[in-house]
Amino acid sequence: MTTASSLVPLWSRHDEWECRLAMIADAGGFLYLSTYYLEFDDFGRELLAALLAAARRGVAVHLLIDSFGQRLGGVLMTAEANAALAARLTELRALGATVTFYRPAHRVQQQLGGGQHVKIQVSEVGAALFGSSNISHSSFAGWNEYSVLVRGAVVPELLGSYRALGGEVTEADLRELRALADAEPGDLPLEYWLCNPNLLQGRFGPLGWRGVNPVTDGLLRQLASARQSVAITSFYFKPEPGLLAAVLAAARRGVQVDVFHSHRDALPATDLAWLAAAASYGALLGAGVRIFENRHGEHSKLVLIDGTWAAFGSYNFEDAAHDRLAEAMLVSADRRAVDPVAAIFDGLREDSDQVQVTARGLAELPLRLRVRRAALGPFKRWL
Repeated sequence: MTTASSLVPLWSRHDEWECRLAMIADAGGFLYLSTYYLEFDDFGRELLAALLAAARRGVAVHLLIDSFGQRLGGVLMTAEANAALAARLTELRALGATVTFYRPAHRVQQQLGGGQHVKIQVSEVGAALFGSSNISHSSFAGWNEYSVLVRGAVVPELLGSYRALGGEVTEADLRELRALADAEPGDLPLEYWLCNPNLLQGRFGPLGWRGVNPVTDGLLRQLASARQSVAITSFYFKPEPGLLAAVLAAARRGVQVDVFHSHRDALPATDLAWLAAAASYGALLGAGVRIFENRHGEHSKLVLIDGTWAAFGSYNFEDAAHDRLAEAMLVSADRRAVDPVAAIFDGLREDSDQVQVTARGLAELPLRLRVRRAALGPFKRWL
């Protein structure tokens, strides 16, 4: 258990972006940032320019990017953009910045998409950004995302976890943040759930792995406790088997379960993730789960149980979040953390971009999609 002295919800894409840039501009000692990938678009270029300016004025800049995630993101960029990104990162290193690409230890893990998916930004001012956003146009001008700006004891805990994600943390920086937290005690209770399954596996990685993931287990406990309502957002809702069973069990015992995720058109590069999610539509609808697809993309990771408990962070409801990717969530039953999440779900239910999935709609899908959904369903774990 940890605490925050303040928690500012950042659902607005503009507000989060301005907060990110302001933290970098205000940094005078150190700046840590982790992301799944960094796209060399208008947002990526602006953030890199801010990091370069910080490094030039003497800030110790630490940037952690996931290797597999960046490779996926790189497919969306031109060769020229990839080369320009590499040049900016080389320039950052030349200025003394630490730029790390995380790769898990074992080759099988690397080949099957093992990596780190946690998004943290923290500086010596004693505040941290934590949430779902990558550094890309999609995250800040397309999809829904949710992050929080927190202060207090949770901040050094977030930075300390940077090591489990493959980054380097200077002990003096941690001591400085702990001193700030001690001077600013908080009364907003939080739990920080973190797991990097790559550190728990052997050379065969996720193949045959039956280890414990405390983030998955924490969500399973809360779903089992639900009595009235469950609301979930995920990029594409294709949970590992235990979580799928828990969602179905909740709906079958009379809990109203609402799932919000992305429409197949929200990811133009491929519809494979949607097909993996749609493979479970029949079971979910049969149990009474309401499913909503967001046409412009749902990339936040929110869970609300009975309107009294909330979780938010990086964990998608998918197999990869359980056995391949380092993921983290902040959870709380404090109204200051729960109410903003509840308000988001209220807004999503009224959002005209939402398309509710129905059995009739599934039956009316083009034959090509129905055939591919049936054929690819058994491979959901890898899509």
